[in-house]
Amino acid sequence: MSSSLNRNEYKISEFLAWREAKGLNLSPNFQRRPVWKKGAKSYLIDTILRGMPMPPVFLRDLPTDPRTFKAGREVVDGQQRLRTILAFVRPDLLQNFDASIDDFTVLRVHNKDFANMKFSQMPPDAQEQILDYRIATHTFPSSIDDREILQIFARMNSTGYNLTAQELRNAKYFGEFKTLAYELALEQITRWREWHVFTNYNIARMEEVELTSELMIMIVAGISQKSPASINAAYRDYDSALPHSAELARRVRTVFDQIEDSFPSDTMPLFAKRTLFYSLFGAVYHCLYGLKSDLGHVKKAMMLKADIERIISQGRKLAENKTPRQVFDATQRRTSHAASRRLVIEFLLKDTKEL
Repeated sequence: MSSSLNRNEYKISEFLAWREAKGLNLSPNFQRRPVWKKGAKSYLIDTILRGMPMPPVFLRDLPTDPRTFKAGREVVDGQQRLRTILAFVRPDLLQNFDASIDDFTVLRVHNKDFANMKFSQMPPDAQEQILDYRIATHTFPSSIDDREILQIFARMNSTGYNLTAQELRNAKYFGEFKTLAYELALEQITRWREWHVFTNYNIARMEEVELTSELMIMIVAGISQKSPASINAAYRDYDSALPHSAELARRVRTVFDQIEDSFPSDTMPLFAKRTLFYSLFGAVYHCLYGLKSDLGHVKKAMMLKADIERIISQGRKLAENKTPRQVFDATQRRTSHAASRRLVIEFLLKDTKEL
């Protein structure tokens, strides 16, 4: 079976030529999926503009028509990706083109250089970049029937584990909050590893993006309960617009830099557990800005040496279980509760200004 699968790369211009010659059937028979939202479509075009890879497209050769001597192909998997590309570059090649669904431009949050542009409005070098982009393509021979293809995809989708909540968000949202969360999480990848907050496996499952999302929520809305629903709400509510996004990003980066500059590397294992890192971030943020501060107010305070020493001292008490019972419970049992999160941050900031 594997030896009969042809693996190749084809330019987008080649897919367009096949479609124009009626040699590419966008058949969604094998995997029916909901129509993509415009954010997902914009994200795909930005991926192409940046020259980043996308998952391979699966095709199946069709038997050569003995009357026209023309061979064709049908799409087995990748129909939404190819439809998005066709709708953007050559909408006239889609017989059932629906402007309310298929018409879109690149969003500013994904690419500022080409924001709100259609393909026809882009400069020639950008158009060429799109047309010359190569898509990894796996092609089944025409002798492979539907039953065999369905069996193949059943095996491909039997991964042995379910998608995490963050992986599901990644597939659903493409707006302001998601884009910034991924950007900020990626910027800190070396620190995540050096501070032992996340392993490579955790990062592969997007767990560092989820924690970054929680830190963003803390700044925007205050300390909240850790739950899929609360994080989903932020992705949904701030999908189209995220007020003060530049200041939010600046504050996240400032707190990470402050932690790097102020806390010796041998003290970071005290906060390697992600629930405690959330508390450390919250404590440092409070010292710099105040947990109830307005994002419209951009002035930050100085991090006092006494505050740093106090946080480290309290962190050691947490590590040695030398804490009041309610604090211990907040770090070991009820770690996702908003009240528990606030209690641990207050413990780290003991004797400092009120939250």
